[in-house]
Amino acid sequence: QVQLVESGGGLVQAGGSLRLSCAASSRTSFSRYAMGWFRQAPGKERECVAAINWSGSRTYYADSVKGRFTISKDNAKNVVYLQMNSLKPEDTAVYYCAANPSPFGSLYYTGASVYDYWGQGTQVTVSS
Repeated sequence: QVQLVESGGGLVQAGGSLRLSCAASSRTSFSRYAMGWFRQAPGKERECVAAINWSGSRTYYADSVKGRFTISKDNAKNVVYLQMNSLKPEDTAVYYCAANPSPFGSLYYTGASVYDYWGQGTQVTVSS
């Protein structure tokens, strides 16, 4: 199966920045996958914070992160990134990347149920 490995999580002060990376296994047809970043805080439902289509030309951001987070996709390196700026304590969660081998290159997806592959998660903690 497709393997996704996240990195870049950690502890950061409110107002700081962090960049998460998610590397897909080399056998993945990464350029033909839609990708997403989700987060789950204790007691909360898993939430899509950002999503991106095949080429990176279309993106989605949850209202709670819009203007602060940027998702990007490097198809040559099989990596999707989540740049997180102006972090807030409420951003504290486990962050997961996910891959969808979508047949539609123009689409991104925000529902967790449509993603076939998931990373192990990386903890992001934002202190006040």
